[in-house]
Amino acid sequence: MTQVQPTVQPKLVVTRFGFNRYAERFNGRAAMVGFAALLIIEYITGQNPLAALGLVIN
Repeated sequence: MTQVQPTVQPKLVVTRFGFNRYAERFNGRAAMVGFAALLIIEYITGQNPLAALGLVIN
């Protein structure tokens, strides 16, 4: 028995929501910016980021 092939190809819509390459790339870039900001805060204040926010670390 032969398999029947579809006659119409579905249109694949690229969305910017959910798990896709755009979301993963954006998340990675946001993480890099946040990490760089933490390093800059630590360099400027001379304290770790939690101490700069006023949180006590034992």
